[in-house]
Formats: sequence, C-alpha cells, structure tokens
Amino acid sequence: MYLSRYLVLVHLRLIPLSSRAVHPSVKILIFRCGDVVFGNGSKIGCVSTGPQLIRTAEPHERNWLPLAIAAAVVLAIAAIAVIAVEHGRSKPTVAPINAAADPYAANLPLTNLALSESANLAGGKVTYVDGHITNKGNQTVTGISVQILFRDPAHEVAQNETQPLKLIRTREPYVDLQSVANAPLKPGDERDFRLIFDPVTKDWDGAYPEIRILQVQTR
Repeated sequence: MYLSRYLVLVHLRLIPLSSRAVHPSVKILIFRCGDVVFGNGSKIGCVSTGPQLIRTAEPHERNWLPLAIAAAVVLAIAAIAVIAVEHGRSKPTVAPINAAADPYAANLPLTNLALSESANLAGGKVTYVDGHITNKGNQTVTGISVQILFRDPAHEVAQNETQPLKLIRTREPYVDLQSVANAPLKPGDERDFRLIFDPVTKDWDGAYPEIRILQVQTR
C-alpha cells in the first residue's frame, strides 16, 4: 500500500508553557507535535516528540572552608614550633664588664683585628671581627671564651657579649668555622679566628670592640 493514495492530514497540537516560572537553567522549550491522521480515519501517534526541555548542569561552587581550616592548622603548628625553639634556646651569658681575665690569657695574644659587614636575610647587618691568635704558652688549649665590649661615642659600654672563640677552618668557597675543641691550639700554634654579631647595637661608635679572654680550657 502506498501512502500517496490517501489524503494525509497532519494535525499539530500545541502544548503551551506551564504557568509556573521556568528555572533559569532551562535553555530551550520546543512544542510537542500531535497525531498524524490518514484518509481512512486511522491515526498514528507521532514517532518523535521532538526536543524536550534541556536542563543544563548547575555550576558547582567550590567550598573553600576545608582549605581555610587546613591552612589555619598549618600556621598554628608552625607558630607552636617557633615558640618551642625560642623557648628552648639558651640565652647568651653576659659577664660583668669588670670580670677577671683567665690567667692563661696572657699567653694568647689577639692580633691583626679586622672588621667587616654583610647583609642578612632579614635585611639587617651582620658584623664580623676577624683576628689572629697565637698560643705562646706551654699547654694545649681546647676551649676559649671571650668577652666583647662595643662602646658608644661617650665610651660607655653599649653592647656586652660573651661567646666562644671560633677558629677559621677554610676561607674558600666560604668561611667555615670550627670550635677550638675540634682544633686544639698546641704550644706555638697560630690560627685565624672570627666572631659574629647579629646585630650590633645602633649606639656603637664604629671603633674596634674590646676583646677579653675570660676563660681558657687546657690540657
């Protein structure tokens, strides 16, 4: 049977929009087609109802709360670690200005003093005092503690520090220091040393500081 022998009538039934508001994520609305009626009165339903309402995926909003909590926890742990380190760090000892020198200090002359500076990571200045020490005594020296006095323009003590004397092990490619215990000074030995100050008080007059040997360990 050929469809051309029959009168084919197409009836379109328009489906109106609902009176309810359409969500903003709905992009398109297409009318549904109706029934197809043939000349003998028979009818068939439309095979395809055409495009339907297409709902786009709603944008997913990122939740920043877990990330913020994690960052806060990391910062809190770092702060606790810094406080613990600072609390456990021993404060430098400060000897009185008139503290007595070690009796063996007369056998350890300090010569060829030189001042130098460099910038630190915080943008401040680090001051170095280099010099030369000779053991003119008859004992092997295994440790030296020195007092360093920086004075102001009125010649008053502006900064008083006590620290162990460090010997220069190498100068290239950088200055490497070691303790006297790791390189004892035998009778007649001579070594270069370096003292490091970070920072020096702003009241310092810029002159060479006074260095006194307060304690000497020998064997």
